[in-house]
Amino acid sequence: MLKSGGHPVTVVEIDEDKVECLWMGTDGDLFRETLPLVALESTELDPEDDEEEDDEDEDDAEEEDDEDEDDDGDRKKKRKAA
Repeated sequence: MLKSGGHPVTVVEIDEDKVECLWMGTDGDLFRETLPLVALESTELDPEDDEEEDDEDEDDAEEEDDEDEDDDGDRKKKRKAA
């Protein structure tokens, strides 16, 4: 990862003091750049971070289906417009 922050990078090749890296941008664009070794720091990705993102996606899907009670007390599902 860059010492200054940003997206995690994948190291493709190390050549003396230069490192070739790949990473995905916010919009899904693929970037490939050779960076000086001193600009990077080694990090471990926490697998729980990926799980939290998956949970957020599921929460978003659940929010699309709201339950409302009608006058008879019966529950019916109402789908929000996209």
